[in-house]
Amino acid sequence: MNHMSSIIIHPAEIKDLETIRHIGKLTFSETFAENNSEDAMKKYLEESFSTEKMLSELNNPDSYFFIAWEENDPVGYLKVNAGKAQTEMQDETSLEIERIYVKKSHHGKKVGQILYNQALETARSLKKSYLWLGVWEQNERALNFYRKNGFTEFDKHIFVLGDDEQTDLMMKKILD
Repeated sequence: MNHMSSIIIHPAEIKDLETIRHIGKLTFSETFAENNSEDAMKKYLEESFSTEKMLSELNNPDSYFFIAWEENDPVGYLKVNAGKAQTEMQDETSLEIERIYVKKSHHGKKVGQILYNQALETARSLKKSYLWLGVWEQNERALNFYRKNGFTEFDKHIFVLGDDEQTDLMMKKILD
């Protein structure tokens, strides 16, 4: 018998703000805490997941949030951006996957794949011609995941967390 309950994806709305804040902070720190100073991490989380910032992101008509639920437990989330909401490029034909985060407890349970499929579906329904994203060059897990899903690297960018410069690989996938 397989007791794994199924994962359901729901679009997030304003009422889900606290859920996204909570799961956003949790999954971000699980992913990056060991590679960054506690202070840098704390500052980043406070700024990136402040109520004001989350509210304006949720209110942006070009950003789409989805939460993965296992019964009443939020286990991951997706944020995609179109048009001017994209962090760069801002090509009308592209959709950016800004975040796919899954709780550590649910790694390896296909939650990331389900969220990614939602991003793909969103891109298709918005008639976009490609998906793109940036991945930290040392995040092997994520790099392998996107390569497996047909993404290829096309550029690299530097981003700063605290006093630390880190490199993001830019990847894209052309949709047929």
